[in-house]
Amino acid sequence: MTGRISIIGLGPGNILQLTPQATQVLAQVTDLVGYGPYVQRVEAPASVIRHSSDNREELARARHALEMAQAGRHVGVVSGGDAGVFGMASAVFEAVQSGPPEWRRLDIEVIPGVSAVLAAAARLGAPLGGDFCVISLSDNLKPWPLVLRRLQLAAQAEFVIALYNPRSKARPWQLAEALKYVQQYAPLKAPVAFARAIGRPDEAVRLSTLAEANAEWADMSTLVLIGCAASHLIERPNAQPWFYTSRKVEAV
Repeated sequence: MTGRISIIGLGPGNILQLTPQATQVLAQVTDLVGYGPYVQRVEAPASVIRHSSDNREELARARHALEMAQAGRHVGVVSGGDAGVFGMASAVFEAVQSGPPEWRRLDIEVIPGVSAVLAAAARLGAPLGGDFCVISLSDNLKPWPLVLRRLQLAAQAEFVIALYNPRSKARPWQLAEALKYVQQYAPLKAPVAFARAIGRPDEAVRLSTLAEANAEWADMSTLVLIGCAASHLIERPNAQPWFYTSRKVEAV
């Protein structure tokens, strides 16, 4: 087969955080497939055909890309951030696993991108200096009790917790419940950051403690970082504090 799929992470939105490898591959594709805003973000020649779809149509989108690649196209499947972190890479391979055997012969590559958690961490200081985990609050593909169970175990294990998909119009209540739940297992004085649209013109950062964190400060463009006992804020004159997590942890 001559067709090819490149699954490309576009980074968090700042053009300077799009990797040279991603730029190189984007210049080679014949088609772009992805969630509408991500597809429109890409600068591409007029000859490139754009296939935009809704955010909840990942598997249908992946199958469409595989069908076009099977027909000989070079399809760029795009995701914001890194395509392997709650992105389209998993959807494509899920479609391959359940699809026709011919799809397993396709040339499929994953091009890494700067994930939102890394962009937010760099903006804040060094909150991921110790062990951390990344959890999506969306219960579209997994049950809400499982989300809470993972939050509990992560907090009890003293991980810094990065929350993706924290709050949407369809799920306005989940972040508030998650914060209240984590308060039972993590230090109330632990720093919490609400990092919105990092690297984009509408970037905004808000810091608080876990006890004072307010779910109303987040939307779907926000990444929420919950610190642990080893996390600290360093106050600065006339500037936002630095948020960092110590690499050294006392024995328990």
